[in-house]
Amino acid sequence: MQPLLEPVADPEPSIAYPDVLGGGRQVMVRCVVGLLIGISGYLLVVPVVAQLVLGLGYLVRRPTGGFTAYYGRAMAYHLPEGLAATHIALATLIPLSIALVWGWHRVRPRWLLSVQPGLRWRYLFGCLAIAAVALNLVMWVSEWASGGWGGWGHFPQWTVPAQAWLWVVFVLVLSPLQAAGEEFFFRGYMLQAIGGITRNRWAAVVVTALVFALFHGVQNIWLFIDRFAFGLLAGALVVVTGGIEAGIAAHVANNVFAFGYAIFSGGAARAKGVTQITASAAVWDVAGFAVTAALCWWFGRRLNVAHTTPAITPGRI
Repeated sequence: MQPLLEPVADPEPSIAYPDVLGGGRQVMVRCVVGLLIGISGYLLVVPVVAQLVLGLGYLVRRPTGGFTAYYGRAMAYHLPEGLAATHIALATLIPLSIALVWGWHRVRPRWLLSVQPGLRWRYLFGCLAIAAVALNLVMWVSEWASGGWGGWGHFPQWTVPAQAWLWVVFVLVLSPLQAAGEEFFFRGYMLQAIGGITRNRWAAVVVTALVFALFHGVQNIWLFIDRFAFGLLAGALVVVTGGIEAGIAAHVANNVFAFGYAIFSGGAARAKGVTQITASAAVWDVAGFAVTAALCWWFGRRLNVAHTTPAITPGRI
């Protein structure tokens, strides 16, 4: 195996995003070990960070009933710090992914963002606007079609929860970090690592989508299909646009609006407790993701974003 502290390198020119970590037996072994480290980090670090955040929340709130009762209520999203703890914990996947690419694979972290390399801010914010509009339009149409919001005279029963301002701040500030963390890990590092193992970009997309859906825990088949479809579309966007910006944008828009609507129409605890959805709900969700993906792909074409590494690899930064 190559020495751990070998010089930090750039990938070969004119290759796709899933091939950034390289090929060959040594790279394959390194990718397998890196995946084991990454998954272990996910399973160990994320819950520990969540407990630490809630430990701080417990000291500030000083509730009656002890930490165990407080932890249960918070993690069920009956308290705003539960949402904050979960989102901060998942945001740690960003430094974890960067550390794996930089420290283990000895590849500059900018290649984790895109093949440009680096974050393409114009494309990211454009996709965020597209996702916000597309996902909301499809959701409103689905609600109208099913007799929900605005359909046949029915409207949502809005309520203002206790500490509403704190819920809103946490959603607006932390949900984007949580969504970015999952994209860095699943559509970023994991996609590149599996690409380094299989040397097949579409196999990497399918596997990462499957793991992403499974990591969401207890769910019925339709909720699993919903999440699996999102993973497939987000992974496909990475391949055809050469970066994780579109996936981040779609994930951020989806989570911010999902939690935002939930807070004022039944509570975040209700959204957190969802373990099953209907077939029609899954179809509408997937339709929203598909429309968003198609528009983000089109926008990327308009901006002429790179989908392979430069023919001449840029120098050090």
